[in-house]
Amino acid sequence: MDVIRMTPPKKSDIEFPSVTDQAYKESKRHLKVGEIMSREVIITTPETTMYQAAKLMGKHHIGSLVVIQFKTPVGIVTERDLLTKVLACNLDMKKTLVGQVMSYPLIRICPPFEIREAARTMINKKGRLVVFVCGNLAGIITASDLIREMPDAPETSLIVDDFMTKEIVSVHEDETVLTAARIMGKQRVGSVIVTRDKKPLGIFTERDLLSTFISKSRSLDTTVGEAFSSPLKTAPAGISIHEAAKIMAAQHIRRLPIMKNKKIAGIITARDLVEAYAK
Repeated sequence: MDVIRMTPPKKSDIEFPSVTDQAYKESKRHLKVGEIMSREVIITTPETTMYQAAKLMGKHHIGSLVVIQFKTPVGIVTERDLLTKVLACNLDMKKTLVGQVMSYPLIRICPPFEIREAARTMINKKGRLVVFVCGNLAGIITASDLIREMPDAPETSLIVDDFMTKEIVSVHEDETVLTAARIMGKQRVGSVIVTRDKKPLGIFTERDLLSTFISKSRSLDTTVGEAFSSPLKTAPAGISIHEAAKIMAAQHIRRLPIMKNKKIAGIITARDLVEAYAK
């Protein structure tokens, strides 16, 4: 297995922070929702099929669509809805409508909120945050948005080992993409580790499903061994949630396997990091 280990800098390599550095770190702690939100919001309607919605998410490399009815935002549909409410239940994506599986009401937040309060709202309400200004849709906040701006602060010095998922869900490389997707849906996880002879080869994610397969109309009967992301990007146990957030943001990934004694000890996700930060 080819593994890229993201090793944090040694303490001896870290320079003493200047007054300017300290001021910058402090300002990061007080960033507002309006400064980090994604302003381009892709929309759909309740009458759209989940297949069409999935193709749209895959085309734009995003994990959710805001649902509009009568020019009013009424709900949100996500890649996780596709996995858990459609594929895991053996429903037909081309016959299931967005309105049948979307989540509502929307979790609303305003631009002046600080990002830690946004993190707490996201975890407490269990969903993506939709930003409104004077009643109008202005943006969206995802876990990826939050970890990209996660400050280097005492609250982010917590260790990933205490927040990672330790139960690893895996599939053999000969299983189909559809089987892998259904397993993810039933287990309510966003990725599976692809294996050969019980050894990890790489990772297959819900975003791979949308962007590499559904958006390009590729057959889901393709073996997952032809579709996983490799080499596997990992990090050592014992790093802080801030260090994990930096790695994930730099590598544009939302799931980071954590290694201990040369084995995968768990997986930390963007949402896990937000939950830790929110405490």
